Amino acid sequence: MENQGDSSKIVTGGEVLRLIALDLEDLEVMSCNLQDAVVRVADLAFVPGQRRFALLASRFDWVAAEAGRQERCRVGLHFDSVVKVASTGFDRANPQAVLNLLSVSFEEALAPAGVVELTFSGGAAIRLDVECVDAQMRDLGVRWSARHKPGHAIDDAPAEG
Repeated sequence: MENQGDSSKIVTGGEVLRLIALDLEDLEVMSCNLQDAVVRVADLAFVPGQRRFALLASRFDWVAAEAGRQERCRVGLHFDSVVKVASTGFDRANPQAVLNLLSVSFEEALAPAGVVELTFSGGAAIRLDVECVDAQMRDLGVRWSARHKPGHAIDDAPAEG
């Protein structure tokens, strides 16, 4: 097994999560389950001939965390009906760079088309121009114990006033 950075032991018996998103509400559920997933730039791919954008990531299992377990697992995510992909805030030429996924959102343009945005920490983002929301994610392989529960600096919050 590849060294996952924060792995300490293999965990068995976790449930496999499979989600399909066909609208904004579905995508919001998917986004919650992908929050704090880490992905290497090498694991991002756009296949224009298939109009598919795909990635592999290591997601933190927030449902397991609520039950007192800190676990990560590999997850595959793909979007179909992708017309164009643009990225900002990271070097696509550095395949070993690691991105921390914060959210996945959708902004409708000319219904049902719009823009899916994958927002990462540090100002990085991937923008997918899509004909419609059409995404699938699935847990892959074994789970492992995470040493730390992801957290976010409080100074990233908007100022009160």
